[in-house]
Amino acid sequence: MPIHDQGYRRYGGTRTPRGQAWIVIAKAGLRTFLSKKAFLGLLLISWFPFFVRAVQVYAAANFPQARQLLAIKPETFRQFLDQQNIWVFFITVYVGAGLIANDRRANALQLYLSKPLTRAEYVFGKLVILATFLLLVTWVPAIVLLILQIMFAGNLTFFKENLFLFPAITLFSFVQALTVSAAMLALSSLSNSSRYVGILYTALIFFTTALWGVLAFALGLQHAEAGAGRPGVSWISPSADLAQVGDAIFRLPLRHDSPLFLSLFMIVLLVVVSGVVLERRVRGVEIVA
Repeated sequence: MPIHDQGYRRYGGTRTPRGQAWIVIAKAGLRTFLSKKAFLGLLLISWFPFFVRAVQVYAAANFPQARQLLAIKPETFRQFLDQQNIWVFFITVYVGAGLIANDRRANALQLYLSKPLTRAEYVFGKLVILATFLLLVTWVPAIVLLILQIMFAGNLTFFKENLFLFPAITLFSFVQALTVSAAMLALSSLSNSSRYVGILYTALIFFTTALWGVLAFALGLQHAEAGAGRPGVSWISPSADLAQVGDAIFRLPLRHDSPLFLSLFMIVLLVVVSGVVLERRVRGVEIVA
């Protein structure tokens, strides 16, 4: 039988532009979680507050008797995003705990980080997975609520009077998603066990909140009136820092007595520290000092 020439031949396919390899990671992760019935059930339940708020929007727009009691204000959208914090927590643990930990357990980082996939693309792809699901339970329903208010009211009066709402909802939702995703990915890179990572994240949220409460009590700052003229310690808690920044973005009075710039600094610091941890832990070959 004839023997065909096995010499060098130029590659005839198309080349993927550099910097787009993270899309493969993101798509694969999104498909994986969307194929799980338990996760889809969690997403559906997380939208229950949206349906309740949608009924409120409809009643306020169509029933004069309920308009006074269920009036739609900018605070309504801020309160809705506050309500979604519990679902942000559950989705962060469910999705984020194993994003890097599972790859470390399977010793897959060396395979992932072989060319042309870089560490930055790998981390960004994983971050997009978690951030997308977080935005799906915060930004998306909040924007849909704003659209429903316009539709049910039949005019643009509320929207024109509160033009800042769309950018406020968008900015806060993305800041929250970035902060939470970065922190969870950093924790996920520290262990091979997704369960342990989930415990670490839970401890980070609840321990810092408890520590804030203990320090506030010890310093006599447990009430805003008691701490008048004295800086608070809510900046210790990432959850409180996000709440402070969220209130400022929505042009509402700050709920805690820590300076806004300090809360913003702590959020930036958390993201930066998470980035440093990821830079050191996400490597193709484990380096032992």
